[in-house]
Amino acid sequence: MFSLPYSKLPNIGLTIFSEMSQLAAQYNAINLGQGFPDYPMDDNLIAAVNKAMQDGNNQYTHTNGYPLLRQKLAEKVAELYQTNVNPETQITVTPGGTYAIYSALTSFLLPGDEVIVFEPAYDSYVPNIELCQAIPVFVRLEAPDFQIPWQTVREKISPKTKAIIVNSPHNPTGSVLSAQDMETLTEITRDTSIIVILDEVYEHLIFDDKKHESLLRYPELLERGFACFSFGKTYNCTGWKLGYAIGGEALMKEFRKVHQFNVFSCFTPTQVAFAHFLDNKSAYLELGKKMQAKRDFLLEKMKATEFEPLPSFGGYFQCYQYNGERKETGIELAKIITQEKKVTTIPVSAFYHDGGSPNQILRFCFCKKEETLEEAAWRLSR
Repeated sequence: MFSLPYSKLPNIGLTIFSEMSQLAAQYNAINLGQGFPDYPMDDNLIAAVNKAMQDGNNQYTHTNGYPLLRQKLAEKVAELYQTNVNPETQITVTPGGTYAIYSALTSFLLPGDEVIVFEPAYDSYVPNIELCQAIPVFVRLEAPDFQIPWQTVREKISPKTKAIIVNSPHNPTGSVLSAQDMETLTEITRDTSIIVILDEVYEHLIFDDKKHESLLRYPELLERGFACFSFGKTYNCTGWKLGYAIGGEALMKEFRKVHQFNVFSCFTPTQVAFAHFLDNKSAYLELGKKMQAKRDFLLEKMKATEFEPLPSFGGYFQCYQYNGERKETGIELAKIITQEKKVTTIPVSAFYHDGGSPNQILRFCFCKKEETLEEAAWRLSR
């Protein structure tokens, strides 16, 4: 049997997300591990995609994205963040936010470059870096607030530091960047060659009257960085796999070199549909309040359990600290709960490269129907 003599990702196997989803299916558990809604999306958006197909928009569109969609996104950026971006040179439509992050990193990383990564971290960041033979440099966010220790960041920066990747609202913890965080990030990267990537896929899922501090609010950072977004997270259509990246002109030029030989162009009908659906501003402006209501609903139902909530100000997820008598690790605890309580979560320890602390903190996805959340909390409280 043929086998490769090497692996480009030797430490990557079955992800914790796949493992827990398989376990959920095996034990018929309520799956609060994966980040996707279990309720219907907007029928009007589905109709808009059908109309786009029926109107003949079924061939390749522009490699950088359907022109009207890029124009509408530029208008949205100007209105939300008071920043003018050029849709011709700064916006590229991608097959999802994860792809946008991958293409951004691979467009400039060289072997031996260093990238500062904050842990717990979304699971694609480190493999993307390692595929470029670059080196992840880890900085830990500390529970319960999971804020960035900027002094540690300063100490980790070296002549080899090529990039800093940040995520807000943060997956898995729900923490969000403040204006002070952005000012500090600007200050420590000023007069350097460090590129900033801000993963903003939960841009509109922000709670408690917090303000989303987008990279797009800060022209100095935008010139030397990328902001990555997801239509799937905003419009409850994760399976459509459509997102986009916005960056400085010089960086986007390199991004597009990778993009054109990887996917060339994205699914045309959805791009046409979104170009028109973006006129419905309430669909994204009211999203945060709707999702906050789900977070608060789960908070109330979880009071009867042995789990204590940690702060969450955005995204699809809330972390809970287990305060019961069991002493297992987070991964062991998540598996036991799936088997015994028929509720599946993700251990936060899985978001660390070494599986380290914090133990017994689990991530719960709350972008579900209320009856789903209520049933899950009841099972945990028994």
